[in-house]
Amino acid sequence: MAATQKCLAKGSCAPGPVPQGQIRIYSMRFCPYAQRTRLVLQAKGISHETVNVHLKEKPEWYLEKNPLGLVPTLELPSGQVIYESPITCEYLDEVYPGKKLIPSDPFEKAQQKMLLEDYSKIIPLFYKIPMGRQKGENVSALEAELKEKLSKLNKVLVNKKTKYFGGDSVTMIDYLIWPWFERTEAWQLNQCLDGTPELKKWTLLMGEDPAVKAIIFDAKSHKAFFDSFISGNPNYDYGL
Repeated sequence: MAATQKCLAKGSCAPGPVPQGQIRIYSMRFCPYAQRTRLVLQAKGISHETVNVHLKEKPEWYLEKNPLGLVPTLELPSGQVIYESPITCEYLDEVYPGKKLIPSDPFEKAQQKMLLEDYSKIIPLFYKIPMGRQKGENVSALEAELKEKLSKLNKVLVNKKTKYFGGDSVTMIDYLIWPWFERTEAWQLNQCLDGTPELKKWTLLMGEDPAVKAIIFDAKSHKAFFDSFISGNPNYDYGL
């Protein structure tokens, strides 16, 4: 791990080369996309170091590594970089030994990719509702839309008759979906889970997963960061 969790901003010095036998993740402590990759690193027990990046005042050296300026980004000792959260997660599962999180069966793998594609269309609602609410807008239609989409996600579990989205143990798709559910209480979205009993059971089970527990933030911390984010002055170092 990096010596400090504090984020590096514009004008900071670039970190040195990644040590042999390690991998580096460029992250932001409250970013749900980066959390996906961090969950996989934890679940597979991969030796890694973390460098947190200030996403509003991005370091020049970071934009050279990832021109999009987003997190997560993985960097190898060779200097090679990989970014976009599902791609980084797939890379880690392919390259590192231990428990495989992506199904080996091509149909099951395709099913997870289709579910991820559907879920990616739900994610914007997790943001639109609290941000609209903060502006004093009527968000009841957005809440109804999220509730309908989460009901469909609940139906996936009902139809599969399994505890998790990929079977009776945690697989890649669960880690890719989880981060936004960790934030439902902090973002005041729990009411959108009404009428989704299987999805609620899944959230409780995921909350007990060792990788999830290793990096989870409580609702108070998520709320404090998100409040700073929607006010336009994100406190990336909250709690440090």
